[in-house]
Amino acid sequence: MENSSLTGAQKTRLRGLGQTLEPALKVGKAGLAPAFFREFARLVEARELVKLRFEGADRHERAELVARIETETGVACVGTVGHTALFFRQHPEPKDRVIAL
Repeated sequence: MENSSLTGAQKTRLRGLGQTLEPALKVGKAGLAPAFFREFARLVEARELVKLRFEGADRHERAELVARIETETGVACVGTVGHTALFFRQHPEPKDRVIAL
């Protein structure tokens, strides 16, 4: 399933799961460096659902960062609240999927 084809109900379920997650990565002054993308890719591969926290970025900067992460990684943002954003990409191998949609 492609991330762009997530239904509203699936996004709602993912946001519910994300409420219990601690931010796995923080995006700070260094921004979106190559090291960030490597670690983010590793986390998404292992967990499918990853919460990020943006440190010191205003609303417009956060929106731009979220859009860039989605574009460069192919991961869907399923929700943002304040300084956090929740990203999801289903594992391509059904046997390796962590979250059932």
